[in-house]
Amino acid sequence: MAESGRLHTPQEALDSLSKGLAPLACEWVALELAGNRVLAQTLHARHDTPPFDNSAMDGYALRAADSGRVLPVSQRIMAGQQAEPLAEGSCARIFTGAPLPEGADSVIMQEEVDVRDDGVFIPAGLEAGNSVRLKGREINSGIELVSQGTRLNSAALGFLAGQGFDRVPVYQKPRVALLFTGDELKLPGESLAPGQIYNGNRFMLMDLLPRFGAELALVEQVPDTLEAMTQALERAARQVDVIVTTGGVSVGDADHVRCALELLGELDLWRLSIRPGKPLALGHIDQCRFVGLAGNPVSSFVGAWLFLRPLLGGLQGCKEMHALPEVTAQADFETETAGRDHYMRVTLQWDGDGYRAHAFEDQDSSILRSCVTANALAVIKAHSKITLGERVRCLLLVS
Repeated sequence: MAESGRLHTPQEALDSLSKGLAPLACEWVALELAGNRVLAQTLHARHDTPPFDNSAMDGYALRAADSGRVLPVSQRIMAGQQAEPLAEGSCARIFTGAPLPEGADSVIMQEEVDVRDDGVFIPAGLEAGNSVRLKGREINSGIELVSQGTRLNSAALGFLAGQGFDRVPVYQKPRVALLFTGDELKLPGESLAPGQIYNGNRFMLMDLLPRFGAELALVEQVPDTLEAMTQALERAARQVDVIVTTGGVSVGDADHVRCALELLGELDLWRLSIRPGKPLALGHIDQCRFVGLAGNPVSSFVGAWLFLRPLLGGLQGCKEMHALPEVTAQADFETETAGRDHYMRVTLQWDGDGYRAHAFEDQDSSILRSCVTANALAVIKAHSKITLGERVRCLLLVS
């Protein structure tokens, strides 16, 4: 049972999320489906890259010692062709990526030679190894290619493809249920009655969570009753690894999420000493993790970056998702905090000497507009006063 009398720190929330956290099972997927997935096993090189000495340029392959004179062209070598040994006192027309013929030790660019009727004049002073990519220059067979826990970006996919991998072992995606509470919430396109609003959190989180590696297995609007929320949580807990809710975790008469959670499982932590996002609730139903975000849109946005990202990263074995990258920036704003840490939405810009943090003027937790252009969160500690030009710590919003 979580303590209800005090506010918890963000670190305590992260510690609660990481308790007993382990990656999900491994599965093998086709390389073309592995983008942004996290590698579950370290992979090693199957062969040298490049697998043979080859030309880095379109030009002529020769022995460097033969430079400074006219050389006849004895063969033409395209990429993908097998080269013949280079005849004594000759050069070979060669193209980028083509194998260097046996006996040649250098390549000269085609722009640097003089093509004549009796051959090609090669300027003197050419050095052995010029414009040649040696076998194994990038990596040798057996060397580590990509380590376990790496999130596969486009370059990693190309790198693995170059080694002949068509399938790779990755951690399973965390299956997530996204539940919304609030009878006032409607979908865009529906008519609004007095007192109703459109559910912006739904579309914000449906975009964010897959960027954090989640598979959205269930997205549901739940009626504002304890019975409905209890049934929804019980059903979701049987299907997914993580349940995420927005709203219903405060202390109002219609805030049923926390009560439903305590009926079915455990509330591990409730309420944080942060702004925005104070009513965060963390818990579990059997093995299913629960994260209850505050209903205000900025609170949901900030909470997703601070807590859902590391939770989903941990379930995927991704070390880089344990914490947001950070920089320091010069504040172009002034602010003063009370008793909670403030995570201000800011836009970072580089001015040549460093980053400057531009804060959206209205930082209220209902103003989602403050997040639209934000690329960082400026962390202002409780009981602090920030003056113009002061250095502030900023967490980068990098998924």
